[in-house]
Amino acid sequence: MTRALHPAPLDLDGGNPRPVLQAAADAARARRPAALAVVLQTEGSSYSRAGTCALFEPGRQVGWLSGGCLEPELARQAANAVDAGRIAWMEIDSRDDAALFSGNATGCRGRQWLALLPLPQLGGIEQLLDAWLQGPHTLHLALQADGRLDARCAGFTFTRTVPPAALQPLDGSHRWRLQWHRSPVVHVHGAGPEAALLLPLLDQLGWCAHVEEPRPRWREHLPLAAGSYSSSAAAGAADAALVMHHNFELDRDALERLAGSRVPFIGLLGPRRRKDDLFSVLDTHTRRALEPRLRSPIGLPLGGRGPEAIALSIAAQLQAWRHGTPLATP
Repeated sequence: MTRALHPAPLDLDGGNPRPVLQAAADAARARRPAALAVVLQTEGSSYSRAGTCALFEPGRQVGWLSGGCLEPELARQAANAVDAGRIAWMEIDSRDDAALFSGNATGCRGRQWLALLPLPQLGGIEQLLDAWLQGPHTLHLALQADGRLDARCAGFTFTRTVPPAALQPLDGSHRWRLQWHRSPVVHVHGAGPEAALLLPLLDQLGWCAHVEEPRPRWREHLPLAAGSYSSSAAAGAADAALVMHHNFELDRDALERLAGSRVPFIGLLGPRRRKDDLFSVLDTHTRRALEPRLRSPIGLPLGGRGPEAIALSIAAQLQAWRHGTPLATP
């Protein structure tokens, strides 16, 4: 958990579950033979943590539970779970060099316990997943050893019992509780050359980006992804805001509006002189409201020039700040 994010903490160990849960919702809606693999708990060193998930269906995989060494066997077990219509429990033990999986050493020194949930037996769960994908809510899931699954999100509840393939999970536990917190939200004010590269990168890192760009010629170049971006950043609270119009007047207007907001992270694109020039035309109250939250220039000093390097440096700083690392400080 990090205190920097507003207004809710995030699950930092779960990575970016959005693509997986979106794929699971789509598969459940279409009644495709898919299984959702969920890490229930871990011990020692492992590639993933509790709450990490991946979707497996014939010829397709979304998400990763390892560096690739475990996935072929996971796909086979997932197909078996779908064919049997039962939850499958899996234990992956890679604590020594003799622990081989599908003929390959994983390189990790730990254990993972997983559940493979056959989506055809979970009809209707897509409504619950859609509620999490579309709003700033936490998705809660409880799974019992007898196959009972209880989930809730934003007023939606889902309960189903799917008989497990084995009577008891391998670690002897009887109940797990997992949760996926909302995705962090960033408002991007201005869609200059960097935005076309930055927005897909932030999307892959798990951020929900909303773009405000009054200039049609720049809006046309945005790589819009369904549910990820919008043409206005006015709605809803944000965890971070980026001011990057490459236009002095538009940047000033954005800073004036952000000064009255509660956004805890505000990034300003441009050299240090740009902040000084903008502050010279802002009143004292606005400057004081912005100063503690403003990162200027935005981005970590990674080296390089041009839109690609700038987009990478901004994404790196947001990622570091999201996880509360020292690199996130101004």
